[in-house]
Amino acid sequence: MSSANLKTAGFVAALLLAAAVAPSPAAGQAAKSTECTKIGICYCVSTDLKPVIEAKVALFRQMATEARKAGKAVGYLSVPLSPAGGGYMKLNGEVAEAAKTAIEKRFGSAFVWVLNPGTADADLPKGSGADYMLMWTAILEGRDGLGEDFDFVYFAGPQDFARVFELDGNADMARIDQYFDKRLKSDPDLEKAVQGGLTKSAFRNYYALKASSAFSRGAHDEWNIIRAVNERRRNDNRLGIANQLPVLFDGRSVPAADSEAAVSEGYVGKCKL
Repeated sequence: MSSANLKTAGFVAALLLAAAVAPSPAAGQAAKSTECTKIGICYCVSTDLKPVIEAKVALFRQMATEARKAGKAVGYLSVPLSPAGGGYMKLNGEVAEAAKTAIEKRFGSAFVWVLNPGTADADLPKGSGADYMLMWTAILEGRDGLGEDFDFVYFAGPQDFARVFELDGNADMARIDQYFDKRLKSDPDLEKAVQGGLTKSAFRNYYALKASSAFSRGAHDEWNIIRAVNERRRNDNRLGIANQLPVLFDGRSVPAADSEAAVSEGYVGKCKL
């Protein structure tokens, strides 16, 4: 669980007047500006990264277009990638790739293509959570704010993580505990994470009890983005209720009462004056 301007990329820059007259940032501190998207969501992002974000938006839109031309339905995978709460980023990336593979296998890889935000193509140099969410918001909302590049959105849940650990509902915590010990012996990156403060108990509790998009700041924003996009679709005479983007969580369709409800924000927010 866990964690998004190109020409007409789908959102309009809204640089605050106060930011324009504010003192220059201290040496070594990246300049920030408020950027608001087509559907009205704002983030405080690194000014230097805006051209990179624009290029990424163009890249992923082209990938979605190519999948569509191949006759495939296009999905977006919302999955926690950061280590916040006891997770391990490298493992989360592996879960994301496994979830993408499982979704495409379930529906048929000849008919579905899923955009995995954990792909190396999405890397932003020294990017913050807000920088990434500006990028993903622009991609998800589309040029017209109607999410036109996608056919469905999938929010990763407990079963997507359980698949990687091969959990079967029998002493799952013990299996995760053993997984940690085994991987620690062969994975230098996990060893570094432990040296940085990750404990086995935090790892075990996270992957047994919390691992899903429900505990991801970025996924919270993505949920609200899709909720806003679907509201716009419902109010569009050309689309309406029947043409909302389907939302799945942990492999199952989300009921309307849930999908139409907003959740707490993650990285949303304007730059503070």
